Amino acid sequence: MSTTDRGRPHVTLKTASLGSTGMEITRVGFGAWAIGGDDWTHGWGAQADDDSVAAIRYAVEAGVNWIDTAAVYGLGHSEEVVARALKGIPENDRPYVFTKGGLVWDPADRSAGARRVGEPASLRREVEASLRRLDVDRIDLYQMHWPTQDGTPVEEYWQTFVELKDEGKVRAIGLSNHDTKQLDRAEAIGHVDSLQPPFSMIRRDAAADVIPWCEQHDTGVIVYSPMASGLLTGTFTTERAASLGPTDWRSRSSDFTGEGLQRNLALVDDLRPIAARKGVSVAALSVAWTLAFRGVTGAIVGARRPDQIDGWVPAADVALDEDDLDDIAAAIRSNGIGDELTRP
Repeated sequence: MSTTDRGRPHVTLKTASLGSTGMEITRVGFGAWAIGGDDWTHGWGAQADDDSVAAIRYAVEAGVNWIDTAAVYGLGHSEEVVARALKGIPENDRPYVFTKGGLVWDPADRSAGARRVGEPASLRREVEASLRRLDVDRIDLYQMHWPTQDGTPVEEYWQTFVELKDEGKVRAIGLSNHDTKQLDRAEAIGHVDSLQPPFSMIRRDAAADVIPWCEQHDTGVIVYSPMASGLLTGTFTTERAASLGPTDWRSRSSDFTGEGLQRNLALVDDLRPIAARKGVSVAALSVAWTLAFRGVTGAIVGARRPDQIDGWVPAADVALDEDDLDDIAAAIRSNGIGDELTRP
């Protein structure tokens, strides 16, 4: 048993230092995108809040010590659900709470896409709203969700993030979906504590540039969609894809339809014997593969019900050997998902 700087006990899950933040985080964290519900542009379909609360609490009981959400998930609703779940967890056992800003929506039109805004006053309003919805005095990690589209340069919005950290509104600051040039520009203003890029067997670009950048700059990396939004769980099927409703963004994705779907499901079939010999699910294998890359601190893994967590939480302790990595690389290549960056 080990103890974090909060005094929170951990029995089984390994931890890693999140860059230079002083936070020791479990190698898997709870992703709260799907629990935002379906009443917005990028929803995952209908979701019961009671299931979401139960899933968060179950993850914490299993040893997970951080939650990643965002203001835009459910247009504020995900943060509110996270707050509700935290109320039932003793103070010493509470997980770190990471959230993101920079996406502004129109409350009068929930079907409209959010705007990428970096104007300092807007960001300050967002932070206050997130603090209120999450019902916390300080956000453990505050991240800029996307580069802006309102003309605000990286230097200007990152300066605001640095000020928020200095003021104690947030403990650490990070970027999400930013490239190495943008990281360089931000780092010149103030240290980038963490980066959140997409990374999975299906989407591997981050391993070529931003993850090595972070390793060189002592910047933590928490990757998102390591199971490719459900495709690499081992439970997704053609029938399930066909049943995705119009309020689930995946129903409009090329990875979940047509040839893309068949290619991805074929990859999963080739991963099954590898997962079986490791004694874990395909979901855990997929997440463990991302964690095997140098520079990756942790992986954000979503869940909508408590039972889904059992499938991926063992990834924190899975050690992949050379044979495993070779076989996974061969499966990626043989299914036409590219020849580059197929293994750590």
